[in-house]
Amino acid sequence: MPNWKNYASLFLYHRPREQPSVFASGLEDHISDEQPAETPRLFRRQKGKTSSGRRKPRRPRQVGAKTAIEKKFHLELAADQAIDRLLSDKTGLAYSLNDNREVLAKIFRVPKNKDTVLRSLSLASDPPVKALLVFIDGITDSLLQNLAILQPLMLLSGLREQAGKQNQNIFELVKEALLPNNQIAVVTNFNKAVEDILNGNSVLFIDGYNQALSLETRNWPNRGVSPPQIEAVIRGPQEAFTEQLRINIALVRKTIRQASLVTEFVQTGATATLQCAVTYMDDLANPELVQEVKRRLGSIKADFIQETGMLEQMIEDAPFYPAPQVLVSERPDRVAAALMEGKVAVFINGNPFAVIVPATFFTLMQSPEDAYVRWPFGTFTRLIRYAALFLALLLPAHYVAIVAFHQEFIPTDLLLAITGARERVPFPSIVEVLIMELSFVLLREAGLRIPGTVGTTLGIVGALILGQAAVAANIVSPILIIVVAVTAIGTFTIPDYTFSLSIRVLRFAYILLATVMGLLGILVGVFIHLGLLVSLKSFGVPFMAPVAPVTRKGYDYFLRGQVWQQEKRPDYLDPLKIRRQPLISRRWLYPHRAEDKSDKS
Repeated sequence: MPNWKNYASLFLYHRPREQPSVFASGLEDHISDEQPAETPRLFRRQKGKTSSGRRKPRRPRQVGAKTAIEKKFHLELAADQAIDRLLSDKTGLAYSLNDNREVLAKIFRVPKNKDTVLRSLSLASDPPVKALLVFIDGITDSLLQNLAILQPLMLLSGLREQAGKQNQNIFELVKEALLPNNQIAVVTNFNKAVEDILNGNSVLFIDGYNQALSLETRNWPNRGVSPPQIEAVIRGPQEAFTEQLRINIALVRKTIRQASLVTEFVQTGATATLQCAVTYMDDLANPELVQEVKRRLGSIKADFIQETGMLEQMIEDAPFYPAPQVLVSERPDRVAAALMEGKVAVFINGNPFAVIVPATFFTLMQSPEDAYVRWPFGTFTRLIRYAALFLALLLPAHYVAIVAFHQEFIPTDLLLAITGARERVPFPSIVEVLIMELSFVLLREAGLRIPGTVGTTLGIVGALILGQAAVAANIVSPILIIVVAVTAIGTFTIPDYTFSLSIRVLRFAYILLATVMGLLGILVGVFIHLGLLVSLKSFGVPFMAPVAPVTRKGYDYFLRGQVWQQEKRPDYLDPLKIRRQPLISRRWLYPHRAEDKSDKS
């Protein structure tokens, strides 16, 4: 008979014990070379009882008795805790080179860890001085280490002649005269030394000194600059960010060649392993905005943040709202334009995107190409974009509401066409809308996951075949296929990818409201939605600015004005310099006109 109690215990949560004695003893009991022969049922003893049927007395466990696995576990746990305390307390370096070597070997788990190199060497002095070079193989430049560090110290150094003149201060002599590296920093504690080693530097320890030299030898594997994949444009620069932090900052500096462009590095995370770069214009950005960005980044206590999508969820004001409150871009020209308005950009190492703050509803609806085309076409595409937003959000809900509740709103000929098309459809309008919407979501996700051009082919062919088969099988009406197709096209028209994802989610909420209350439910949903949008803030800036609240200069967000008319920066950012260009920027039209005093403000 099966033991149902043991079977049910598999689905119960058992809190793990602090000591691994149960696991260790169970592991040792079950590991054997040969399995014992099965005992016949009649001669089996009950668990915990003797042959006479009496229960065996429990053998008390000895307090000091530990298995070999337990001892090893506790030793490793104590070593890990000691390393954590050593790094968190920022313990200073020792004078003895052997002590520093021993601590670093424990921190990097050497010799178990094979990519961490502890290179011993002797400085060419009289007498020779022991030194230690610590680095991680694979993220450092070995040629630079050989030519700029090891060769000057071991072969070409003048320590024998110069040591006496420098009062035997070999550390300062090595730092000032022998190492031709462009970046050298003095390290005084293990925390900073480990951080620099993990970032690709080589750290040099010298026997007899409680300081070390951090040498710039980074050589991270990275790809070259390639065209943008998400924010592709016809006109404009064809460059996108890479996974290398320094290259991304250099791409921005190539566009903005001004000395006021400042880049500060902020360590983020519980172990301070993620390096974030905060970039802004020192003479334009509001200092309070810059301090708020650095405060939020520095206060994040997470063990691992890999992508800007994770970072924006940690720093945005309303994380439960579907729409993003930051702008993510892969284009250096778009980041440069935002910085020149007074915004702040955040880069993280290993990610080809930049986070721009603050962001508003209207900046999420703008494309980088708007500034590169003439104003009539730019205005037209912006208006089309806003119309596509309303279609993507409300068109399926309006279809459900009109077909189910408000048929009198439809012209007679169109009503007869819709009724005739839905005559053989066995499902109500809400069911067929959900079927087609979910089918298109599945096709979209499948097209993204399939590599290469096969995914694009699957999305197009699959949608055609699926729609035609659904109409032929009388599962959905042909008009609904048109509605869902127009909705999908409107979703792809939205420039910001994250914002389009939120529109897809909110669309289902409007469909449910239309199913329950018709057009009244849609109006209630729009009212609640607008209330949430107005109440949102992005780093202290209203999300619906400059419309709610209304500011002085807000026409350029709905309509694309002339380039020479964009004289002032957005005032909701409160920049240090509100004027972007003089009142008369085309001086060739008025060569003899005196310069206005307001041009200098």
